[in-house]
Amino acid sequence: MEVLTHHPPPDPLPLVAADVLSATINGDGTPCHANPAWEATFGHDGLWDRLPPEDTRFAQEYVAEAARGQLVSHQVFLVADGASGPTPVLLHFHPIRLSTEPGAQCPVLVTGEVLREPVSWAQEQTRRRRMEIVGQMAMGMAHDFNNLLTTILGHAELLRSALARAADHGIQESVTSVTRAAKDGAALVKKVQAYLRHEKREAVETVDLAALVSEVVTLTRPYWYNEPRRQGIAIELDADLAPVPPIEGYPTELREVMVNLVLNAVQAMPAGGSISISTRRDGNRDAAVVEVADSGVGMPSRVLKQIFDPLFTTKGAKGTGMGLAVAHGIVQEHRGRIEVESEPGQGSLFRLVFPFAPEAPVPDRPRLASAVAPAQRQKGSRLLIVDDEPMVRTITKKLLALRGHEVVAVHGGIEALEALDAQTFDCIVTDLSMPEMSGSELATRIRKRGLMLPIVLLTGDTDPDVNAEIVTVVVRKPFDADVLDRTIRELV
Repeated sequence: MEVLTHHPPPDPLPLVAADVLSATINGDGTPCHANPAWEATFGHDGLWDRLPPEDTRFAQEYVAEAARGQLVSHQVFLVADGASGPTPVLLHFHPIRLSTEPGAQCPVLVTGEVLREPVSWAQEQTRRRRMEIVGQMAMGMAHDFNNLLTTILGHAELLRSALARAADHGIQESVTSVTRAAKDGAALVKKVQAYLRHEKREAVETVDLAALVSEVVTLTRPYWYNEPRRQGIAIELDADLAPVPPIEGYPTELREVMVNLVLNAVQAMPAGGSISISTRRDGNRDAAVVEVADSGVGMPSRVLKQIFDPLFTTKGAKGTGMGLAVAHGIVQEHRGRIEVESEPGQGSLFRLVFPFAPEAPVPDRPRLASAVAPAQRQKGSRLLIVDDEPMVRTITKKLLALRGHEVVAVHGGIEALEALDAQTFDCIVTDLSMPEMSGSELATRIRKRGLMLPIVLLTGDTDPDVNAEIVTVVVRKPFDADVLDRTIRELV
């Protein structure tokens, strides 16, 4: 089986097809070389002379970003083209790493193509806008779905408590099944939220690769399990996720790479087959390794050597050719590399190798409550519950009252402040996302009053931006009632 280890290209100008626009630019932004296709589109004088001023500014910013090592892809520009009107051009800005020195400026390879059908280009822009809207809608639906799951879990817990002494074990098993299904739904919502979260850049984190790959397996299940079976095709996925030391990087981008590799594996097996995905520690290289293998059609040598090239695709008109190029850029940004093994008819193996993370300081953020053994029932505390959703507010009150707490529940921040003026509480449990006043704003106002009682923040967000100085602890929705109860008892 032929093995390919993909390293940064030593030549600043890789070969590209004649009809592909190509230009190389020095790290300081000065042009180095442009191929005939580029000059025919952009002219012979300056790289960006035929762009409007706003597009020129964006192009220069993307060059600067790529020179710092960041891949920038799928950017559309309008090139002035005389009487025929502007011509849409799709460009990708690739860093060419020639130095391992931190902060070194990379030469930049810009590749692209003329979008010769403006109608198709307009349709593509419309599709992208629709996908952005769908993503926003999905995030909003995830918030609402988390509230529904909180209610379902809460009522299931009440039923289980009421049936604890009942003789009908069948009903108890049904309630347990409802609880398990709701928790599985909550885990899926969390993974979808993480995948849809496309900020320009996350903060660098220490990443548990085994946990991240496990999320990807669940996230991609509709692609490798549900949809193939609907078509009468069987694809099996085997995950062997050994724990490995954490790496340092951007979870969303790493997740994108893993999702891309799984989807590529599915597409390589049109008649079905098997996928294996694993994590392990490579002691010889002091690195964490992720391997994604499939039993698909495989690739000949000539294809294997081009799969990371910009705009190269084996999918014809259906592919953009940027999936593996983007994946390669992301892996390089994480100081890693991709190794590929493949032969026609023998499947493919993609191996990602990442260096371990250095020791990282603990961030100054509120701690997240974790699952623990249920606390032994003791005398409860006096609690103020704040949530604008009536069902969530009601079930939270019932669950905590069942565990011995005295509970007052209100539907917003203003009512909470009024309750604090009139009564004394041991702890506040508040939702984060509320219309009139968010949980963070409520906590800030409480601290400004000089009240230092514990504040527990409930949220369905996967990564809430919360100040540890005002919020004591974060509990994710849908919550486990025993975890919430134990958390409160530890704080009071």
